[in-house]
Amino acid sequence: MTSSRPVDGPLAWNVAGLLGDEPGADRTFEIRAVTIDLGDDLRLATPIEGRVRLLRTNRGILAAADLTTALDLECSRCLRDVVYPVELRLQEEFLPSLDLATGRPIAADDEPDVARLTDHHELDLETAVREAIQLAEPIAPLDRPDCPGLCVVCGLPLDEGIHDHPDDDIDPRLEALRGFRVDDA
Repeated sequence: MTSSRPVDGPLAWNVAGLLGDEPGADRTFEIRAVTIDLGDDLRLATPIEGRVRLLRTNRGILAAADLTTALDLECSRCLRDVVYPVELRLQEEFLPSLDLATGRPIAADDEPDVARLTDHHELDLETAVREAIQLAEPIAPLDRPDCPGLCVVCGLPLDEGIHDHPDDDIDPRLEALRGFRVDDA
């Protein structure tokens, strides 16, 4: 059975009903205008949009998400604002932490690194989405591939204005270095 419901809020769903279904059952959710905290150094430029499909497996719930957003960054060369688009494809299996029929805890010792549903049978995708966005952040974002950067004298972007600066504004203590030349030998 497939259902499509919009979600305007956190990336969490109660999947108790889906856990009661046979393997192969699924639910599809549209994600619209979702924002999450990415930490101190990273900000979303646009809300998260996309689709999440939750599929009942023989062990738990497989979450498959196709999401888009954009990051608000700064060019590493000229310091201009950059909106960097991000497309995410996530696929992660979540296992129950409680038995649906008895309510007893399920041992997690065999697979301690596997994502788990909460004690209320909720699948929370926010951490996985946050980590995927953080991993998608470029190391040195550029506002354009041929960005020339900043002028070392005046600090303005090199592609703005004239950068013909006079050399006579040298510190008098460094005047002796003006004639310094490196020998080729």
